[in-house]
Amino acid sequence: MNAPYAPFSIPAPTSFSIVSSRAITRMVAALTLGLAACTAYAQGECTNRGDLDAMYCDENKDLVADAPKDAKRYKNPSTIVFTYTPVEDPAVYENIFKPFTDYLGKCTAKRVVFYQVQSNAAEIEAMRSGRLHVGGFSTGPTNYAVNLAGAVPFAVKGDAKDWQGYQLWMIVKKDSAIQKMADLKGKKVAHVQPSSNSGNLAPRALFPAQGLVPDQDYKVIYSGKHDNSITGVGTGDYDAAPVASDVFKRMAERGQIKADDYRIIWKSETFPTSSFAYAHDLEPKLRDTLLKCFYEYRFPAEMQKAFGGADRFFPITYQKDWAIVRKVAEGSGEKFNAAAFENLKKREAEALAKSKK
Repeated sequence: MNAPYAPFSIPAPTSFSIVSSRAITRMVAALTLGLAACTAYAQGECTNRGDLDAMYCDENKDLVADAPKDAKRYKNPSTIVFTYTPVEDPAVYENIFKPFTDYLGKCTAKRVVFYQVQSNAAEIEAMRSGRLHVGGFSTGPTNYAVNLAGAVPFAVKGDAKDWQGYQLWMIVKKDSAIQKMADLKGKKVAHVQPSSNSGNLAPRALFPAQGLVPDQDYKVIYSGKHDNSITGVGTGDYDAAPVASDVFKRMAERGQIKADDYRIIWKSETFPTSSFAYAHDLEPKLRDTLLKCFYEYRFPAEMQKAFGGADRFFPITYQKDWAIVRKVAEGSGEKFNAAAFENLKKREAEALAKSKK
């Protein structure tokens, strides 16, 4: 059995101080005991884990982490930390969600803060470490959040009839000579981040059927975010980019781009948009209150405009509604374990650094 994946850090010594070998020994011992405790939980108390990390258990086999058996492990924070996937500038979403976070504070009778994250990996680590209690995760990274952070998806933006979906669009500049997918051979194509569904995983799984293999038939350049890919195509930095249709539409509606400056040369089937998920170890009463608050909320006009007409959080389950996403990930060879996540963090950090140059 693999040891639990539990990133940690030893605080740096203050100026002019020395960390003694005895202190280091105590810290290592504490870490060892912590890992041993997690391993004991994994070996002695969990009858089924599936693809979840050793920190979690899935005895009801619904593919997400069960609530802790020990009530002492429940979390009931005085301040609820909420965030939304950084598919665009995080500050944009903090403003968009302001009416909701204000409402959530009143509904739960707790302080609610929006935590800006700069990458999918940072968001996942925030929930895994206990710093994030509920948030919206991008479609692809939702799989990592479930397996490695104990995230329990419960909603997607939608309306009274169904959840909201999006397509993968391959976009090019309006006056580009590229007319069809085959024309992308030998070109520079912006993918978003390694964990992005529409911006990387789906293209790798679906494009071979179109006679196009990313990294082999065209050069992949990670832009860091969907908006970077879109504007990069517009400025000519990239020849094309696979992007989420909902992000493209929002940018056009805000006036950040002109839709007429682009052409769409290929569209995929529909995927669910970002999931909203809570931390598996929230105190049950708080968890139930959160769910009630989310499901009863109706988006004000400005949120509806920002999210393509969606007016509510539509109930979903990871097991049923993310099946197509998991299938795409499997088709692209993506694994959602600790080793893959460490590689993801490295690639996302590199992509983010390049996007800021």
